[in-house]
Amino acid sequence: MMSCKEMIDACLRDCPWGMRDTVSVYAPANIALCKYWGKRDLELNLPVTDSLSISLGALGSHCTMSIGDEDAYFLDGVWVTPEEPFAKRLCSFLDLFRGRDGCHYRVEAVNTVATAAGFASSASGFAAVVMALDQLHGWRLDARTLSIFARMGSGSACRSLWNGFVHWYAGKEEDGSDCYAEPLHSDWKDLRVGLVSVDAGPKSVSSREAMNRTVATSALYGGWPQQVDQDMATLRDAIAARDFQALGLCAEQNAMAMHATMMAARPAVLYWQPATLEILQAVWSMRAEGVPLYFTMDAGPNVKVLFTEDARDQVLLKFPDAQLANPWET
Repeated sequence: MMSCKEMIDACLRDCPWGMRDTVSVYAPANIALCKYWGKRDLELNLPVTDSLSISLGALGSHCTMSIGDEDAYFLDGVWVTPEEPFAKRLCSFLDLFRGRDGCHYRVEAVNTVATAAGFASSASGFAAVVMALDQLHGWRLDARTLSIFARMGSGSACRSLWNGFVHWYAGKEEDGSDCYAEPLHSDWKDLRVGLVSVDAGPKSVSSREAMNRTVATSALYGGWPQQVDQDMATLRDAIAARDFQALGLCAEQNAMAMHATMMAARPAVLYWQPATLEILQAVWSMRAEGVPLYFTMDAGPNVKVLFTEDARDQVLLKFPDAQLANPWET
């Protein structure tokens, strides 16, 4: 079995190893409409199933990176001590890429979505780090390789290299060489995503822990792969036809199915708070009144609402504090 380090070394073997002074990049966060939930390989972050996401446009992670005498990490303008989980995880990831001279990195990350709260900041963060490394060292890697590298930091990061819709292929190879993401062509430019926050603090159970516990102990997880196969086909057809009702209903049902598998884990993983359920009921009530509005949820208590631009005023009237995202905004 090939390790992450061995896979990366093989990809970089013939690449130049330059040293630019400083680079700054941006990667959008992404929200899965058909969820990534469950791994067939823990180290390589190889998923059990395909997944499909939509980006959050201007909501994501800015990353400025330079070479230094020692590692130094800053998150939203604040120095992160080496003992903090953010620093440990980032350092372990950078260890996979350090050059022949064992170079050190200064990383300044600024997230425009809440960190570790279920708004996909780790996806945009690791995608931005990979993009910055590529530019800093002048590797000039293709998008597929960058997607594979980003996946090794955080599975869903492989989808954060592009705006719009992105399909992540689970692949079948043991080394993960066929496990990468690609953008889907779509000109559905009036589609919008709203982030409705319940709790912007870190989650009580990390996505990684919740996922592993669900796969290992949930009696409902056995039906999840078949659910994904059906939902992937439905979503791709809906995107091709620009059928918002089909897309919204499928995304909503897929999210509910994922959370159901978590609730059936032992011990159960339940991210919902009372305010979460209030938001879901508000979406259902608005839809019953004729407003085309749907929701999706990742691991966490926060809700993402799906709507089209013509419903913008009604969404803001109901959820005035929502962050609105245009998936195609650069």
